[in-house]
Amino acid sequence: ESFSSNFQGLFSEISLDSEKLGKNYRQRNDKLCTIIQKISEGLAEFPPERDLLGDAYEYLIGQFAAGSGKKAGEFYTPQQISAILSGIVSLDSQDPASGKKKALRQVLDFACGSGSLLLNVRQRLGKNGIGRLFGQEKNVTTYNLARMNMLLHGVKDTGFEIFHGDTLLNEWPLLREENPAKKVGFDAVVANPPFSYRWEPTDALKEDFRFKGYGMAPKSAADFAFLLHGFHFLHREGTMAIILPHGVLFRGGAEAKIRKKLLQDGNIDTVIGLPPKLFYSTGIPVCILVLKKCRQPDDVLFINASEHFEKGKRQNILLPGHIDKIIDTYQHRKEEERYSRRVSMEEIEENGFNLNISRYVSTALPEPQIDLDEVFETLQTLKNKRAVAQERHNSYLKALGLPPLPG
Repeated sequence: ESFSSNFQGLFSEISLDSEKLGKNYRQRNDKLCTIIQKISEGLAEFPPERDLLGDAYEYLIGQFAAGSGKKAGEFYTPQQISAILSGIVSLDSQDPASGKKKALRQVLDFACGSGSLLLNVRQRLGKNGIGRLFGQEKNVTTYNLARMNMLLHGVKDTGFEIFHGDTLLNEWPLLREENPAKKVGFDAVVANPPFSYRWEPTDALKEDFRFKGYGMAPKSAADFAFLLHGFHFLHREGTMAIILPHGVLFRGGAEAKIRKKLLQDGNIDTVIGLPPKLFYSTGIPVCILVLKKCRQPDDVLFINASEHFEKGKRQNILLPGHIDKIIDTYQHRKEEERYSRRVSMEEIEENGFNLNISRYVSTALPEPQIDLDEVFETLQTLKNKRAVAQERHNSYLKALGLPPLPG
């Protein structure tokens, strides 16, 4: 019953009557038989000890995203960025007393696309490191991609739940609890929602329990609406890592009010700036916000990783060393010149609660100090050398009966 529920309508988007398969019934039938036979032959060669089938599916999704341009942003988070988010939430699954990792009961991605981000967290923690994966996706085709991704990665039907519905309207019955501690409280929330998505904040939504006390994100950009949705359902001791455009760090109006309250309540833990051109769908640089409901430090860690990447032809690349450096800096809250800094709430308040990363961690090299006395002495030396050279040159001209050089 559970399997039927999770995979019902999985192939609803596939048209077996498509003329791409053949002009008539017989041709389409023959083509489908050939495809199934070839897949069957290939599956027989897959080693059972490795999750090779899931890896192959993930590879195909990535290749499809690479050729899909802007549409790719709807269903795929590049693995290198997924690795950062999964690394952050897996670190915070450690027991501070023993240092041992404890299992995350449940992890949520409320804009899960093809599910690759959830699976990355699962891979990082191990199959026994997570109780259950929860995902939500509005696009039905992408929703089916996510369910297929779970199936091919060997996730049991009892180990995940993907819901087809609108996150901003909160259409998932599971998440209609005003007090998440009573019913749902996710140990980790990870997300890569659509950037600056236009939405309609209705009067009913203005009274929604997710946004009460913060206000509504503007029509022009639902970034903070997505953030507040995930943050509401975060467990008291959980960690949320979300990918957003840089505008959320400094835009004014309603967004400034939301940002200010999150900062004053001590909920924004870390701000990470990433290089440009990491996504298939956009070339703009993005940031990662790490949020917690209960945190100790009275400061915000800023990591400016915008210049730490390998340049590629179409997309820039984060190498394993770049990813590890970000995660290590986050874990130990390290400070490094031109890379990371812990900024007090007093300084952030003095800056009007503006979180523009370059305001706190500049990657610009310092201007070299100029010694004016040394410069003057060098000029005098050059002037004297010029006078000696000119005098010698004029002596040669005189010997040849020519007039001296002017000056």
